Amino acid sequence: MKRIAFLLLFAISMMNVAMAQNPIVRNQFTADPTARVFNGKVYLYPSHDILPPEDYDRKDWFCMADYHVFSSENLTDWTDHGMIVTQNKVPWVRPNSYSMWAPDCVYRNGKYYFYFPSAPKAGGGFAVGVAIADNPEGPFVPEPEPIKGINGIDPCVLQASDGNAYIFWGNGRCAKLKENMKELADDNPREMVRWGNREMEMVGVNCLQGLPNRQAEGPFAFEYNGNYYLTYPYVREKTEVLAYAMSKNPMGPYEYKGLIMEEQPNGCWTNHHSIINYKGQWYLFYHHNYYSPNDDKRRSACIEKLSFNADGTIQLVKQTLRGVGVSDAFKEIQIDRYSSISNRGVEFAYLDTLNRFDGWKTVMTERNAFVQYNQVDFSNGAKGLVCRAQSQGGAKVSIYADGEKIASVKVKAGKAFGDFSCKVKKAVKGVKDLKVVLDKGDAEIDYIIFKK
Repeated sequence: MKRIAFLLLFAISMMNVAMAQNPIVRNQFTADPTARVFNGKVYLYPSHDILPPEDYDRKDWFCMADYHVFSSENLTDWTDHGMIVTQNKVPWVRPNSYSMWAPDCVYRNGKYYFYFPSAPKAGGGFAVGVAIADNPEGPFVPEPEPIKGINGIDPCVLQASDGNAYIFWGNGRCAKLKENMKELADDNPREMVRWGNREMEMVGVNCLQGLPNRQAEGPFAFEYNGNYYLTYPYVREKTEVLAYAMSKNPMGPYEYKGLIMEEQPNGCWTNHHSIINYKGQWYLFYHHNYYSPNDDKRRSACIEKLSFNADGTIQLVKQTLRGVGVSDAFKEIQIDRYSSISNRGVEFAYLDTLNRFDGWKTVMTERNAFVQYNQVDFSNGAKGLVCRAQSQGGAKVSIYADGEKIASVKVKAGKAFGDFSCKVKKAVKGVKDLKVVLDKGDAEIDYIIFKK
């Protein structure tokens, strides 16, 4: 059965997707999301969690065999461009190692450089390789050997205003890259460190030295307004927070400033992130185990807005279900990804606990219970709507736009979900905040979609 589940997930993952809200990709796991802006679009390079197949003996551990790339122009509709690198087609990677962890991708000198870690055929531990393409969605061609001198995971490349490129990896180590983007520069310092029960030579500087860094990994560095930011997850107690430090030099020393995001509310062990500016707004990409609540080794990418204080420090970001982006009124609006809800009478549940990628349903049980879903674009107006719902005893649900009632839909009693239609009573144009209110009865709502 596990083999069948693995193949099913693989087949699903090959499909193009157009999704919204958090998680942003809703037909496969997308952990460790690295976002980059290329050619006016946001490209997402996550790692790809899968269920462990039969030939992978660590059934309770992270399992990743390949990478996909996604793109979006509005942060709402995402296109899966398919697999770009897979473990058994990289010459230096140990076959069936399932260790293609957090990657990165940058553009320089007319090429796109995709950096990724994996388990090498020789030497043990982890190495970092690079694959090169002419376009951000590939095809990417892996180099025959990993980057010499890097023993670690989770690469991130910072292209600094000083004209140099710096690669960060593992527990906050950093070294300058040569202009070819495939080798470390010769002037990087080295030190001997203890790794488990053995000593080994480490290249580069330790940028996390002196900072809170208990079990830290996954560094992401960027530059803004004259400051360099080193952001990273670390285990504060039992699970990871997202923290950051600042410097005037890309290789530090960095001064610790605080948290970007607190621990996951459900105890998910890891978090991993990236930060970009897109069309004048800063965004934080991170992951959570929404589609795998009992298994925190299968995670999904999410987005929130990020803001800076006047002194350059970062404001704490709170996780939301609504996420970012404007939703199209004429596509399915999943109100379970809400902006706000009433204090009573509203709960949420998976539509199918055997296939959580089907999403959630909103369960409304008390009169005047409501769900609010902000930022819905009605374009040139709507004439009707369809509510996908079911009710044990029948229900009436009203929909408001910016506080004004625009429709009421009757949900007939039944044991299965059905489509219930009604007219929109008043022309609605522009971007509105929706509020769905239970007037009477009980209702389980899958989604609402408006009709022209």
